[in-house]
Amino acid sequence: MKNKIHLGTSVLLIVIVMIMNTAVYFAASSMLKEADLDRAAMDAERITSSLSNPSETLASSDLLRAYAPDSGMVRVILPNGTADGVTVSSNAALLREREAVFKMAERQEIVKVGDSRYARITAPLIWRGGDVAMLELIESLQTTDRILDILRIVLIAASILAVIPAVLSARFLSAVISNPVANMTETMRRIRESGRYERIDIEKNKNDELNDMAATFNDMIELLEKNYEKQEQFVQNASHELKTPLTVIESYANLLQRRGKDRPDLFEESIEAIYNEAVHMKELTQQLLVLARRDESWNLQIETVQISAFVQETADSFEQAYGRRVQVNMKESCTVETDRSKLRQLIYIFLDNARKYSDEDIQIEVKQNTICIRDKGIGIPSEDINKIFDRFYRVDKARTRKTGGFGLGLPIAKELAEAIGADVRIESEEGRGTTAIIILSEFSFYPGILKGKRGEKE
Repeated sequence: MKNKIHLGTSVLLIVIVMIMNTAVYFAASSMLKEADLDRAAMDAERITSSLSNPSETLASSDLLRAYAPDSGMVRVILPNGTADGVTVSSNAALLREREAVFKMAERQEIVKVGDSRYARITAPLIWRGGDVAMLELIESLQTTDRILDILRIVLIAASILAVIPAVLSARFLSAVISNPVANMTETMRRIRESGRYERIDIEKNKNDELNDMAATFNDMIELLEKNYEKQEQFVQNASHELKTPLTVIESYANLLQRRGKDRPDLFEESIEAIYNEAVHMKELTQQLLVLARRDESWNLQIETVQISAFVQETADSFEQAYGRRVQVNMKESCTVETDRSKLRQLIYIFLDNARKYSDEDIQIEVKQNTICIRDKGIGIPSEDINKIFDRFYRVDKARTRKTGGFGLGLPIAKELAEAIGADVRIESEEGRGTTAIIILSEFSFYPGILKGKRGEKE
């Protein structure tokens, strides 16, 4: 990549310099050509005005000698194609060999004789006896050619002087652009070989795209490192949670194999323990599958839900299932479009947590699109609030398994909320209780507005 940038930039700069210098050269050449032709035309006009209908007593060559250019030729061409008077400078002898052609027209052109270029001007002239002849003036462009030669040398030298630093700067530019990419590639190679996450050093005083790319790379590495650590922690915790029921099942199965036939009381105890642990492990496995395959599990069925009636129905079902009183306080209700099953599962998770960690009545408050579930249990320390949605995280590490929790309920609640477009928050004060807040989106207070919104979506 460095070589490609260097070569491409260098070639581009060289081409640009060549095009610019070529344009300058041809522009200067064209301007000088026009200037020379204009000057020769003015000389021809001056001659024709001075030589109009000359005296018969003076020889034509003597008349023209006074107007002869320093390097060139002047002559009068008669209608019959013969030259009447020719004056040629000593350094332009080849001009005598040019054929005299009479054409009644004014012309301005550049001609080449031998290795030299000349400005040729033809103009009509009143000659002796009132005849119309043609004046031909040819002036050398040797001075202009010398100027163009010098300009060509200067432009070539300037091109070389411009290309050298341009090539060097292109090399530097390619290094500036490619070095961060090379560092990034080398860092990724070291990460792959060593398994350790590294970062690219960032210059704090720079604020450009390359620095942004390095910062983005570091952010990505940090995210990968965090995800890897979470994955490792997840595997360790899952292994630990699955290991416990399997160990219990294995121990009781071994006990049944040795003594179960002779002791019916031990048989009953073992069967009950094995069953409980199997159910426990099944619940854990189901929760792990929900988290691991949530993209396949969240098949949403969106329907219109009247929040007040829905929450009351959910609270009644929970109250009957667990025998715990749930008080519902309806302040303001609304109608939302959501997945009824997923929302019920989300509320059940917070109600189940309130049931496990408090002994008093559970309270639900509904206000517009917000559902608050409160308990007066043990609460959560402030330093643990930001971690409770992490998988397998438990506030009380020493808590026994009698609550049946795995540290997966709140992570599943977070996933459910994101799936239905809701927001969940936890507010808690240690020793005084916890409040789970569910904020639903896209709500409407009036069925007419809701119907209009559905029509717009369709």
